[in-house]
Amino acid sequence: MGIFPKFRIYGKRAFDRIRNEKVKQNLLQAVPFWVASALSGLTAVLYAKLFVLAEKGTTYILQTHAWLLFIMSPLCFVFAWWIVTRWAPYSRGSGIPQIMAALELATPKFNIKVKKLLNLRIIVVKFASSLIMALGGGIIGREGPTIQISACIFRKINEWLPSWWPKISKKNMIMTGAAAGLAAAFNTPLGGIVFAVEELTRTHISSFKTALFTAIIVAGLTAQALLGPYLYLGFPDVGHLSSFILPCIALVALVAGLAASLMSRGILLIFRWKDKFRFTHQHVLYAAACGVVVIAMAYFITPDALGSGKDLMTNLLFTSDKYHSWYLPILRIVGMSFSFTSGAAGGIFAPALSAGATVGATLSDWMHLSAADTNILILSGMTAFLTGVTRTPFTSAILVLEMTDRHNVIFHLMLAGMVAGLVSMIVDKHSLYDHLKYRYLHAVLEDKEVTPGYQEAAVAPN
Repeated sequence: MGIFPKFRIYGKRAFDRIRNEKVKQNLLQAVPFWVASALSGLTAVLYAKLFVLAEKGTTYILQTHAWLLFIMSPLCFVFAWWIVTRWAPYSRGSGIPQIMAALELATPKFNIKVKKLLNLRIIVVKFASSLIMALGGGIIGREGPTIQISACIFRKINEWLPSWWPKISKKNMIMTGAAAGLAAAFNTPLGGIVFAVEELTRTHISSFKTALFTAIIVAGLTAQALLGPYLYLGFPDVGHLSSFILPCIALVALVAGLAASLMSRGILLIFRWKDKFRFTHQHVLYAAACGVVVIAMAYFITPDALGSGKDLMTNLLFTSDKYHSWYLPILRIVGMSFSFTSGAAGGIFAPALSAGATVGATLSDWMHLSAADTNILILSGMTAFLTGVTRTPFTSAILVLEMTDRHNVIFHLMLAGMVAGLVSMIVDKHSLYDHLKYRYLHAVLEDKEVTPGYQEAAVAPN
């Protein structure tokens, strides 16, 4: 019979002993969310530790044998692209557009299509490709991949439920998994809730709010049990702000939001240019070129151009030297664009936050502001840039708020998010994720393997 079928039988007998039918039904509905949440938290912790090791490996090589990166990085970029292309094309990029597409297809009719977007192979490939990219110096983050990995776990747990188990909505499981993944990746439970509502769906969540909240709590507590009650960034000084700080925040938000939305348009243009590639060697050459460009910026200009940017954000917020070269935001944006379009797996959350942080620090330097004022502009730049990419001002503000535990500046961050959201609309009505979601939707519905530059036959509505 095997272990797993026996477990199902023994599990059914155990639940049958519960006499109160309402209690039994509630437990049966809750247990899959609890199990999936715990697994997501454990996976997020493992992924975070491996990602840090990969980035430390790059830093070590850069400090000791920097020339070696000109060989290693192009190879890493190409290998990371090849793993995705060969084994799991839908693991490409951050993973959030895939989740958005899966939510639209989460009906019995399209169950096979959803499986293409969220499955166990994607978890393995997502791990491997993004870690290889990080080792090669790619300007990517682990947060978006963690969200897709968590959604895959939740969907698989739902699929494994025996026939006698009460049916659970696939859409609710996927959405809850994504929110739990974000909460575990950033240690931001409120951010996970707001992300589920603002980014993934516009529908009412009352029917599954308990499952959503408990999943986020379980995933977050699992991560905290292993990593401790950490803050993603720490406690920056944002006290004694100047009386004229609000106009400065609005200016930073305008610049960061505009830069983010223009970067998003640039990424889409690169994808459309890559649509014209007809041969594998063209994709290989492009991925290798991306690796060379990223390493050249780090080698010839500044090492701060490399990596996800978490250490850069920490240094800007917690060291006395908060200032840097004016061109660092440009380097971060260029490097992020090339890394994201290389065709490998890797997120854009952390790189977007770090790019926004450099925008805030640069403008503060030009305005000769105090350390506390500089910190709030750095946080506002982070909120604004992420908003420009995702078009989720409240999620961005709550994420930055929870990463720093500075509740006294919530209105400042919300102002930055709203200004960035408005200015981004001038460039494009839709977010980068929206555009990519339609690419994945069309590809999976047409049973085509999506490529790094799959032609958009379906575009976002006006």
